[in-house]
Amino acid sequence: MIKIKSRHPIWPQSALTALAEDKMTNLTLPHLPRPLALAAKAMPLAPLSLLLTRLARQLMRRNPGLQRRLGENARCRFLLDLTDLPFLLLLEPGGATPRVSAISRLRPPAHDTRIAGLTSAFLGMLHGSLDGDALFFSRDLVIEGDTAAGLALRNAIDDAELDLAAELSVMLKPLDPLLACTLPSVERLSGLALHRMDRPAGAPL
Repeated sequence: MIKIKSRHPIWPQSALTALAEDKMTNLTLPHLPRPLALAAKAMPLAPLSLLLTRLARQLMRRNPGLQRRLGENARCRFLLDLTDLPFLLLLEPGGATPRVSAISRLRPPAHDTRIAGLTSAFLGMLHGSLDGDALFFSRDLVIEGDTAAGLALRNAIDDAELDLAAELSVMLKPLDPLLACTLPSVERLSGLALHRMDRPAGAPL
């Protein structure tokens, strides 16, 4: 039996042993497909920031447990460095007006915590299709800076059982039929988890 000694309370001995024995860390994660990467590169950042901020505020309104779970860490500035995207995302969840800003990689903003990894890793963790502990243990996702705040955000997301596809269908109601038709194909072709795997695509929250 493989023995790994844990020095941190978030990694219990049983979890570390399971990770080693079951090779949960040997994940093959897809990069963002080239057509999506090119489309992301062409996006104007200001309108994208407005859209993401509106989505973040809806998420917080519909999932009030997110703020409670974050506690004082809600005042932190989280830099989401999705390494296969051409821009950075700055998440400021605190207060009554959460904000998400898309920012050029040439001008990284001040932040408290940086979470870096492929888009597929972050979406997989968010939607529960990939194990967050395994992703951080294998360094497919990396936390730098205030690691306690980063782990609080990860736990808050995990507890909330978020579904971005369902949230987008609420926010963009006229486009709901189009989303329902195209989502399965986009997921299949891209390898990205765009909705919770325990909930059919297009199902209400």
